[in-house]
Amino acid sequence: MTDEASPVRRISTGAPWEEKFGYSRAVELPSGLVLVAGCTSVVNGQIAAGSPYEQTVTAFDVAFAALEQLGLGREDVVRTRMYITHARDVDEVGRAHKELFDAVRPAASMIIVSGFVDPSLVVEVEVEAYRGGAQ
Repeated sequence: MTDEASPVRRISTGAPWEEKFGYSRAVELPSGLVLVAGCTSVVNGQIAAGSPYEQTVTAFDVAFAALEQLGLGREDVVRTRMYITHARDVDEVGRAHKELFDAVRPAASMIIVSGFVDPSLVVEVEVEAYRGGAQ
């Protein structure tokens, strides 16, 4: 979904909560900053359950798919945030992040939260990317 009158580009991936709660999966500002909304391991409306490591990889894949719609990739990521429900998952989530971003080295945060909309979700990620050379 893009509003031609606005310099802000908004991307939808068709996830069930985007329409229900009125948000975009990704928003690109004229400065070249791209903000990707929280992503979980929900694929085609279904939770792709798995270990915290697997949920992290899947959640970042959802974010990467949104970035791809804007012509960007993981090498353009400048910041990540990982929200987890248990401190015991820090190592698995961190391992997934390292495998995905070791060469990129974005600024990163990992925050422990009390829970998500579905109790089987243990990880949610946010991504910020930057398009160099934007106006």
